[in-house]
Amino acid sequence: MTDPATAPTPQPTSTPTSARQEILARVRAALGDVVPEAADASPVVAPRATPAHEGAHAALVDLFDERVADYRAVVERCTAAELEERIAAALPAQGRVVVPAGLDVPVPRAVVDDPSDTSGEAGVLSAAELDACVAVVTAARVGIAETGTIVLDHTPDQGRRAITLVPDLHLCIVRTDQVVADVPDATDLLDPTRPLTWISGPSATSDIELDRVEGVHGPRTLHVLLVD
Repeated sequence: MTDPATAPTPQPTSTPTSARQEILARVRAALGDVVPEAADASPVVAPRATPAHEGAHAALVDLFDERVADYRAVVERCTAAELEERIAAALPAQGRVVVPAGLDVPVPRAVVDDPSDTSGEAGVLSAAELDACVAVVTAARVGIAETGTIVLDHTPDQGRRAITLVPDLHLCIVRTDQVVADVPDATDLLDPTRPLTWISGPSATSDIELDRVEGVHGPRTLHVLLVD
């Protein structure tokens, strides 16, 4: 009878490494007579917009419209030719309106906030001066359909973050070609070194009894002009 202590230990017929090598050898043998195709040297051309693509983007714009409205914001669709008239109609009848220096749309009773102006004619408005303004009008960088969020990166047509936080009404102009599907699509377009403000509806918070209070941390009213 064989002593178990002295019995030889069975050895595997192949180790994981040799099995891998065997598989790779079989793959190489199977591909041995395959001639690789020549690389296509023609430039890559972006696909032309098709009615299907245009329809898909129109659906994104509709979703963005719906989601922004869900946040109790006002959303109004218009064309570029109608924009000046819609801005005037959306603003309060009286009171000064702050605009960033780079906004190229006429705004009634506009007061320009221009950090680069040191002449004393414009310059940076103080917090008290901003508080005396009834509204602010800005452009935007991108709109996100899935979340109904508007992102500002505070380029000259959007101005400093302060001007979008102090006045009670923020009238924000978003072009339909700035609307993207979701947050990853938006971040692909944003410069992470710039200040970014993400807006999902007007400012709102709740107290300990869950009573909604608007206008505590920013504008009480968000009015979005969605421009085709």
